[in-house]
Amino acid sequence: MNHKIKTSIFKFLSVLPANAGMHLYHFLQNFSENKNLSVKIKSSEETFTTFIQICEKLNIQIKDRSVIEIGSGWLPIMPYFFLYKGKTKNVFTYDLNTHYQKKSIEHFNSVFSTEFNQTIVPVKNNAYSLPEGVHYFPSQNIIKADIPKVDIIFSRFVLEHVTPEDILEMHQKFKSSLEKGSYIVHFISPSDHRAYTDRSLSLQDFLKYSPKEWDAIQTKFDYHNRLRLPQYLDIFKSLGYEIVYLTSDSTKEGTPNFDLFKKLNIHDDYKNYSDQELTAGNINIVLKV
Repeated sequence: MNHKIKTSIFKFLSVLPANAGMHLYHFLQNFSENKNLSVKIKSSEETFTTFIQICEKLNIQIKDRSVIEIGSGWLPIMPYFFLYKGKTKNVFTYDLNTHYQKKSIEHFNSVFSTEFNQTIVPVKNNAYSLPEGVHYFPSQNIIKADIPKVDIIFSRFVLEHVTPEDILEMHQKFKSSLEKGSYIVHFISPSDHRAYTDRSLSLQDFLKYSPKEWDAIQTKFDYHNRLRLPQYLDIFKSLGYEIVYLTSDSTKEGTPNFDLFKKLNIHDDYKNYSDQELTAGNINIVLKV
């Protein structure tokens, strides 16, 4: 969907009464999820493959281990990959909202079981038709939750939608709750998501706005913190985490994306960062407690 249309829709939803806005948001998102299900499964599978490669490189064992997923989203795609492909024991998935719907997950169960030759048996009377080993905690802020004992915490394209203050508080909690030697794995997409549907926009277009200007554009439905890679690293280092793995890519000189980036009048808040730091994208990072 064109980002201007999408922004207009979100602006409309944000001024409606909370229940009505969220109801319409659910309707639109469910339509999108079902329409693009195969694409979303494929994309998540690629993330899981990269995750396994990282674990192998760092000698992180996931079989029979327990994982927390931050940000459940609309379907338990990553939990199923952990459970059925990674052979993890438990996946505890937390979300600020309640996006899972039984009918959608029943459809997803059918698609996933067919595509990956798995037998998915939902727990009897489970409100969301989830199998044993997948534990859903909707409408819960993990910062305030009593989290279970786990070996790994994982997020996929979630952290960029969390406020800097909550990222700090969240990792303070993890530092005090997890056992020594536990791992936190984040896949972060720090680019301007509007550019994914509008090639005239730079992947860093939103860096030209002041905080006030950007807040006037975004809504609670599409919040993006705009943090750059050094800012994420500063948060993690300030809490004493060991960064055991880090990859990212940067926009290369001579490419159309770099040309678009160089045309931007970057806001003063970002003037002290290098081009490489400003354009760093597809961040994969592993923290060790």
